[in-house]
Amino acid sequence: MMQFPHQPRHAFEPASPETTEPALPETELHVWQTRLDLPTTRIEALRKTLDRDERARAACFRFPEHQRRFIVARGILRALLARYRRTQPEDIAFAYNRYGKPFLKERDSDYRVSDPIHFNLSHAGEMALYAFARRKVGIDVEWTKRRVGDREQIANRFFSPREAAILSRLPDASKNHAFFTCWTRKEAYVKARGKGLSIPLDGFEVLSMPEGRAPGVGFQLPSTLDDTPPPNHNEARAIWTIRTFIPDTDYLAALVVEGTVEIKYRRLD
Repeated sequence: MMQFPHQPRHAFEPASPETTEPALPETELHVWQTRLDLPTTRIEALRKTLDRDERARAACFRFPEHQRRFIVARGILRALLARYRRTQPEDIAFAYNRYGKPFLKERDSDYRVSDPIHFNLSHAGEMALYAFARRKVGIDVEWTKRRVGDREQIANRFFSPREAAILSRLPDASKNHAFFTCWTRKEAYVKARGKGLSIPLDGFEVLSMPEGRAPGVGFQLPSTLDDTPPPNHNEARAIWTIRTFIPDTDYLAALVVEGTVEIKYRRLD
C-alpha cells in the first residue's frame, strides 16, 4: 500500500525585504513565507503601494479580515518583486492573461517587462507563500485542520480514478494528509500553467510516484501534460517538477516549477 509519511516542518531562513538580493538566477527558485496578521501601521503602509485596481478589489471583500489579508498579500508581493526588480513597490505594474494570472508589464505600457520574473502566491489563514523564478511556477498552501466535507466524494469528482482509488484504500489516519497532498499539487500545477481550472483536475495525476520516492523529495510530470510548450525549450525544461513541503504545523504546501532548479526558502520577518 502507498505510504504518506508526515514530513517535519520545513526550515525557512530569516530574511528582510530590504536586504539586497542578487539577481534571480535561471537555476534558482525562491520561496518566501510570511504572516498576514501585521500591525495596523504596516498594513496602511502596504495599502499605499497598491494601485487603483487592487484597492478596488480589496474594497469588494465583505469581511474586514479578508480585505486585510488581500491588502497585505498584494503589498508584500509588490515589496518582494520590487526587491528583485530594484525599484519601488508602487512602480510595479501588473497585467493579466485571459485566465486571470498576473504577470509583470512595463509601467504605463501594455508590453511585458523585458526581463520577466515568474511569480505565484498562495495563502491559507494568516500564512502566505510566494514563489519567484525565471520559469513558470505555481504554489499552493492549505491548512490541513480545516473541514472539507466528504473527502472521498471530492476525490471522486476532482481526482483521477486511480488517485480516488488510492485515497479510498488508505487507513483513516493517512487520508487527510494524502488528500491535501493531492489537492495542493493539482492546484500548484494548474497555477504554474497559468490556465486555471480550464485544465480539468481529474485529467492528470500527481498522487502516485515512483517506488521509494518520499513526498518531500519531489518528482516529475512528463512534458506531454503541457500542450503548449514554450519555444526553444530544451528537454530538461519541458518537465514539471513537484515538491511537497510543510511550511508550518498543520499546513501543507506544494510547489510546481518548469524544469529542475535549486530551491531556496526564506521567511520574511
